Amino acid sequence: MKKQSDKNILITGCAGFIGMHLSGALVKNGYNVIGIDNLNDYYDVNLKLNRLKQLSTYENFKFEKIDISDKKALSNIFIAYKPLKVVNLAAQAGVRYSLTNPQAYIKSNIEGFVNILESCRHYGVEGLIYASSSSVYGGNEKSPFSEKDRIDNPISIYGATKISNELMAKSYYSLYDLKSTGLRFFTVYGPWGRPDMAMYIFTKKILENKPIQLFNHGVMDRDFTYIEDIISGVVAALESNFDNEIFNLGNNKSESLTDLVKIIEKKLNKKAIIEFEPMQLGDVKKTFADIEKAKNKLGYNPKFNVEKGVENFIDWYLSYK
Repeated sequence: MKKQSDKNILITGCAGFIGMHLSGALVKNGYNVIGIDNLNDYYDVNLKLNRLKQLSTYENFKFEKIDISDKKALSNIFIAYKPLKVVNLAAQAGVRYSLTNPQAYIKSNIEGFVNILESCRHYGVEGLIYASSSSVYGGNEKSPFSEKDRIDNPISIYGATKISNELMAKSYYSLYDLKSTGLRFFTVYGPWGRPDMAMYIFTKKILENKPIQLFNHGVMDRDFTYIEDIISGVVAALESNFDNEIFNLGNNKSESLTDLVKIIEKKLNKKAIIEFEPMQLGDVKKTFADIEKAKNKLGYNPKFNVEKGVENFIDWYLSYK
């Protein structure tokens, strides 16, 4: 039987935005990364393929196209590669899409996550890091959001699946001593970012002279977190290997969407055409991360302000397009 290597890390969702950056960071740090992804068409598959192209230059990166909801295929990956640790980033993303396609979230975020937990349990994985989300805070009025806050008021199917992931991981630790760390990501952005996120949408539409929609009549605030800061938190969680913990990974600053538009306008030297719209179902007015726990236990210390982050994103966007 092949021995587990302390350098073998399995990353699910490796062709995704965070997955690509994490895979790149880990291979540069000398880890062997086994990346899996189902390359679904929720957004442009070519963007995912181009991310994989960036990773394919590394000898210590291996890619396998599988879906985590396929239990047998997933088991075969664990048997073949014997990962010591797993980072689960594979999930059906997006709050609004969950209003029209809830089954996609159950298949990937619930069934798929159970398959990950079962594989970790049966194949001797020493630690699981998994993506949770600021969406777990749902309709919470208190700000900033703390890991101590109650999370029993989700306002989207997506948020509800992420709460379920945290509870399932906790139960697997109680039952089987499976170590796990859940990371609640807050509005991640940066180069190679997702086309369904505000940063990408606003930049694209301003350049194309198309109107952008600001919901809740523009009264919306988000804790925008730059990708490099997120990756530093994920790597710290991976290397710490806590028994069972949850951390917020945010920028600890809430920015208004109207201010974000102004920053993008300034960088592009181009005015936006803005349409103010009512609040959308499943959306929240404000996200704001309390990151004291992550600072204390992970040494997490975000370095990028939104001005610098937007500049880096737009430079990438213009070169990519």
